[in-house]
Amino acid sequence: MDFKSVLAHNKNDIAFIVGNGINRYPNNPKAISWDALLMQLWQQFSPNSYNEIPKGVTITEFYDLLELASTTIPSRYEIQKKAAELLSDWEPKPHHKAFLNWASAANAPVLTTNFELLFPQALELKQFFTNTQNAFTDYYPWTTYYAHQQSAKPLNDFGVWYINGLVRYPRSIRLGLSHYMGSVEKARTLIHKGEGKRLYAVKDLNNWQGADTWLHIILNKPLCIFGLGLEENEVFLRWLLIERARYYKQFPSQKKKGWYIAPKNENPDDKTKGKIRFLKGIGFDLIETNGYDEIYKTAWE
Repeated sequence: MDFKSVLAHNKNDIAFIVGNGINRYPNNPKAISWDALLMQLWQQFSPNSYNEIPKGVTITEFYDLLELASTTIPSRYEIQKKAAELLSDWEPKPHHKAFLNWASAANAPVLTTNFELLFPQALELKQFFTNTQNAFTDYYPWTTYYAHQQSAKPLNDFGVWYINGLVRYPRSIRLGLSHYMGSVEKARTLIHKGEGKRLYAVKDLNNWQGADTWLHIILNKPLCIFGLGLEENEVFLRWLLIERARYYKQFPSQKKKGWYIAPKNENPDDKTKGKIRFLKGIGFDLIETNGYDEIYKTAWE
């Protein structure tokens, strides 16, 4: 099955997780990689200089090393504020709008690991908050989303949600391993703890502690992932996908499909083969395309 067929057969029940790949297409000079973003932050905040992330260090660990090495930070969140500043002048492109128009027409929720606001800007979306039992915090803004209008059931409606924080709330931006571990701790509390309110205990799936956050979408919708490397450094999202698979193993009737979209790799190395095994283990089908145009352009025409 090709990507367009996946979309056609599942347009009535699908959600997306989208990474920075959509911003960098097609060779967008403004949309830097997260590696390049970290290099810029290192140059500003640390006396040490690097031309590349050292081998044996993940990108998230590299951020934590920056916090440890910095000698110029006047406040705890200064690096995150600078990251938000560097990302705030990006502009949406036609392919952003094409994808979002498709998602909007299909009432498909969109989750992103990006921090900038290109998606809301592309369709002039407004910010809303769920009617939440969890008090809003700018550190974990998991109950806010961008949409055309307020939704009573965000699970079944189009909206843009931010997994790793967003530039509007610089403290929310998750760049380091410590940040990811904090997100894991918060998500674990919502999923596994609380008398009668944890996901594994409730009878009404709309009444668990994370039902008013984007976690509900990940756990209860078929997921299509694209524009995201999903490498080993994505410890938070990979952990969530493992938890999703573990939940489905215990409750098979709740199981939802998953697809990971990527250009065809004619000569996969051991690392690529390992990721394919990971995807299979968490219940995702690998859908290979003939190039990036098929992911970011023709799929939405």
